[in-house]
Amino acid sequence: MKTKPPESIKDKLSLFTGVGPEAIALLPNAESIYQVPLTLEDTGIADVISSKLSLNVTKPDLREWRAVVDKALAKPSQTVRVGVVAKYLDNADTYMSVFEAIRAAAWANDVAVEITWIDAPKLETATDDEVAAELTKVDGIVVPGGFGSRGVEGKIRAAQYALTHKLPYLGLCYGLHMMVIAAARLHGYEDANTTEVNPDTTAAVIDTMEGQKGKENTGGTMRLGDYACHFEADSLAAKLYGTQDIVERHRHRYEAMGQYVAEYESWGIRASGMNPDNGLVEVIEGVDHPFLMASQYHPEFKSRPNRPHPMFQGFIAALKK
Repeated sequence: MKTKPPESIKDKLSLFTGVGPEAIALLPNAESIYQVPLTLEDTGIADVISSKLSLNVTKPDLREWRAVVDKALAKPSQTVRVGVVAKYLDNADTYMSVFEAIRAAAWANDVAVEITWIDAPKLETATDDEVAAELTKVDGIVVPGGFGSRGVEGKIRAAQYALTHKLPYLGLCYGLHMMVIAAARLHGYEDANTTEVNPDTTAAVIDTMEGQKGKENTGGTMRLGDYACHFEADSLAAKLYGTQDIVERHRHRYEAMGQYVAEYESWGIRASGMNPDNGLVEVIEGVDHPFLMASQYHPEFKSRPNRPHPMFQGFIAALKK
């Protein structure tokens, strides 16, 4: 007696694996990773798992997630170009949360986004014309978190260009430090630096936090986790967030020194967000600038595909023509 041949791919896989066809989920190639949860749900595999585990579950409402996927797969008529000024260019996963926050903000703004690596160490030795040529290729730049001295001077040069040429700028943690140093150097403090890079600087606009001195090499003693921030009422930050009081996630050991804050506006920046408990600078903005914002915290940690972070939203919106 002949065995009836399998009728589908699932039947074939079931035949050779001993797994029931209903418990096999096929995952074809996807244009976006955000399609995968929908593909799995549409196969009914969640129902199979719930049944096997005797779980009483409610069917999820995936309309919002399907809208995200529709945005991710859309082909907008406008593309914005974002330059990420960094040094770990050989591994895209290094800044994955930053890249995904940029993409989510682009979807929310109905634009496509082209993310370009800008090699910070190469900017260190480039001529002014070469720096300008590199940065005019993009509509705005992001300087993400980081540490160490390699590439710092390149990031500072990029920050100076953004400040003086009105190029939209988003700084994340170390990116705030770079902008403060850049602004200080343009306005009389030629030796301005962070003590992380130059402990002997005569203008330590960025220095180790109180309580962190002597712990620079001890790993998990950094200022970690959620901390409050209060925005000035007329700030861009307050407008983007829709509130003056927020809580954001931190991971840092160095801070902007308070004795220089009163000079910020003469440098072309302002401290628009402060920690209400200890007065630490949390957010700076540009003065008379299309978009310049940098935070001591990491906004990319709280961005979601269906809920892009306000800072990234505002940055991408500033790049739209």
